[in-house]
Amino acid sequence: MRQALLHARVLLDDGFVDDRAVLIEGERIAAVVPADDPAVRAAATRHDLSGLTLLPGFLDTQVNGGGGVLFNDAPSVESIRRIGEAHRGYGTTGFLPTLISDDLDVVARAIAATDAAIASGVPGVVGIHIEGPYLNSVRRGTHDPTKLRNLDAGAVQLLTSLRRGRTLVTLAPEVASTGMIRRLVEAGVIVAAGHTNATYREITAALAEGLRGFTHLFNAMSQLTVREPGAVGAALDDRASWCGIIVDGRHVDFVALRLALRCKPIDRFMLVTDAMPTVGADAKSFNLQGKPISVEDGVCVDEMGVLSGSDLDMSAAVRNATAQLGVDLATAARMASRYPAAFLGFEHELGRIAPGYRANLVAVDAGVRVAHTWIDGAPL
Repeated sequence: MRQALLHARVLLDDGFVDDRAVLIEGERIAAVVPADDPAVRAAATRHDLSGLTLLPGFLDTQVNGGGGVLFNDAPSVESIRRIGEAHRGYGTTGFLPTLISDDLDVVARAIAATDAAIASGVPGVVGIHIEGPYLNSVRRGTHDPTKLRNLDAGAVQLLTSLRRGRTLVTLAPEVASTGMIRRLVEAGVIVAAGHTNATYREITAALAEGLRGFTHLFNAMSQLTVREPGAVGAALDDRASWCGIIVDGRHVDFVALRLALRCKPIDRFMLVTDAMPTVGADAKSFNLQGKPISVEDGVCVDEMGVLSGSDLDMSAAVRNATAQLGVDLATAARMASRYPAAFLGFEHELGRIAPGYRANLVAVDAGVRVAHTWIDGAPL
């Protein structure tokens, strides 16, 4: 069944166009054609988008929860489904359910659940993000210190056990034995630095082993100082690696993010939410490994005021990027789609509105509020 999406402002590689129709065949984009092309009239289903803006669907690499569900609490296929449904309402058509530091049996259950979710066709899930437990306790943030451990050879088999989709592991390079990052990378794992107190030299050595990015830049990592650039300095100095940024104005000041965007190519920055169960839920409090967490001024904090994830969704992140970071809508949308797709190695199938790409799309109004989404051609 061919679908035609009509009368939208469409984001293509060269920018926005107003006179194109997007044709979907099954799970893929079949063509982008002039609005009066005969193939449009021949489509079995035509969706009149009435002047909405059509963007590549958002891809979030850091989703701890949503819809009242925390992945750590219930690492199951049903939890992944509910989290995806909650975030889809905000334009997220691809995501990595994210497990923060936990016991290794919980990590194993989360990997198995993700594999099963992909196998059973749960919409949107494209892999898993394992954030810890291989972190530095000095920069642990809200992570439970009793769960943290060093990365050694015994962890490799577990971290490389996902059969479908991508595995992203956030770790502190200084707690990994020499060569461990390289072993993970050679086995197909994407490795990012986070919750790290590493020196610039230690991060540089990790980059040489295959470190690909940085998890929530500025947060929970050694800072840039005049005599020791730290993890932040290494992230901004290296032009090839990707940086995830939480654009809510509370995790990082907007000035710091604007300065960061001037340090390396814009296509190496990707919007992430670090979302907690409160996104897409009425309740604005939950428990995190025994600690009560509540939303205050748009962020999740524990009783001591420690940041514990966010109440941010991807459509709000795009709005904030355009309003506060000095980027236009096209760039902000790519920071939420094309650039994370490249980070995950999906650059040939996700993140663009182009023939052959998966039909993961979001239609938004002038305020970047979501009206419609498609995941693998299926509309909602």
